[in-house]
Amino acid sequence: MPLSTSTIPTGTIPAPQPAPGKMRGPGRRLRPAALASAAAFLALTLSGCADVPTTAPSTVRAEAAHGAPARLGTVDCREAKCIALTFDAGPSENSARLLDILKEKKVPATFFLLGKRHIEKYPELVKRMAAEGHEVASHTWDHQILTRISDAQIREELKRPNEAIERLTGHKPTLMRPPQGRTDSNVHKIAKELGLAEVLWSVTAKDYTTTDSALITKRVLAKASRDGIILLHDIYQGTVPAVPGIIDALKARGYVFVTVPQLLAPGKAEPGKVYRP
Repeated sequence: MPLSTSTIPTGTIPAPQPAPGKMRGPGRRLRPAALASAAAFLALTLSGCADVPTTAPSTVRAEAAHGAPARLGTVDCREAKCIALTFDAGPSENSARLLDILKEKKVPATFFLLGKRHIEKYPELVKRMAAEGHEVASHTWDHQILTRISDAQIREELKRPNEAIERLTGHKPTLMRPPQGRTDSNVHKIAKELGLAEVLWSVTAKDYTTTDSALITKRVLAKASRDGIILLHDIYQGTVPAVPGIIDALKARGYVFVTVPQLLAPGKAEPGKVYRP
């Protein structure tokens, strides 16, 4: 499944070399059995996405047009100490329990969903995410690395989950997260054509490397900060059990949980742009 990296630096990094027998070329898809191995390998070689222009949530809020509504929902992140909880690569068999936890804790989240084997397998969970006030966004159809495939393939990877989500929820996604955080000017251009903004992250638990819920919690709490975007994956067994402790600890520190659009309000994500704290 997807690679999650720690706080993304601004410098250019070398292109990763594929693990023998694990990575795929533009014409081949990475199979589930290879995804975990690829993520583990890439975690050793990557420290984030390439050097691309990004915009911070605070900048979006500051640049919002004069007279714009002060709030989206009930939170004004210009005043509140906001943080966004995001989950990649679902839905999965763990998502129902996660939604129960979020409902109990009264915490909204942003879900970046995969299409193949996920949206198509758990359509009722996609509907529930939207119905319970979470932001439903795209993590592509089949987790192909967008910077390594053709324009036509990029469009397919982005259009298919959008269409599936809109069919299930009645709302077309406006946000997407590129697999492994890999993006470039060409991806931005196509995302803009499709009405999508890209969202990266500032906090990760690297939950693809461990089933230890206490360690996942510790990693998140060590990196959390105001306007942070936390990246987790509900597809991994240790992640969902860690969520209640993460929420309780951050609430005790004075954080208010919001969706990514709430974090940007009264500004809005602009298609073709990339956002991260």
